[in-house]
Amino acid sequence: MLQVRGLGFAYPKQNALFTDWSLDIAPGVTWIGGDESTGKTTLLRLLAGDLVPQTGSLSLTDGSTLAAQSAAYQSQVAWVDPRTQAFDAITPNTFWSTLQSQYPAWDAALLAELIDGLALGPHVGKALYMLSTGTKRKVYLAGALASSAAVTLLDEPFAALDKTSSDLLLELLKEAATHPSRAWVVADYVAPRGVRLAAQIQLGP
Repeated sequence: MLQVRGLGFAYPKQNALFTDWSLDIAPGVTWIGGDESTGKTTLLRLLAGDLVPQTGSLSLTDGSTLAAQSAAYQSQVAWVDPRTQAFDAITPNTFWSTLQSQYPAWDAALLAELIDGLALGPHVGKALYMLSTGTKRKVYLAGALASSAAVTLLDEPFAALDKTSSDLLLELLKEAATHPSRAWVVADYVAPRGVRLAAQIQLGP
């Protein structure tokens, strides 16, 4: 689904996090593990095109590359930073509408199911800054999942979720594990319980 070749990246005045690093993301669920500051979030941002790699190439199975067809590439790779405050002034409904215009395979029916399953109904008309951390993360999670992108990147998706929401996400990932033509990449300290993994990537020493 996504091919990484010769990836290199370092933050200013820091040692390189990735040097000549290659990876193939296959359909199903891939888990990226590692301790704090090993580069899990940075890797997702690089895969999404949110950060520009200093060396290397990223390409999708349809041939679009981040370097040459960035808009086409990013319309197929879903990423929402769960820590962002960029959308605090707008409502969940407006946020999801923004994502819908970005991802051509947007699944409105799945979004409706997620709003119900994640108990977001009472919050869809509130500004995001008014919501708790857990509720904001659920808004972003619902948007990423409803994107129906070829590759969906999830950063610590279980953090701050209640048990009902965690159970729902686990069931969705178990279904995702068998999908023949889409990929989900989950970066977290531990692998999602009971989910059959297409690959495991451990960062750090």
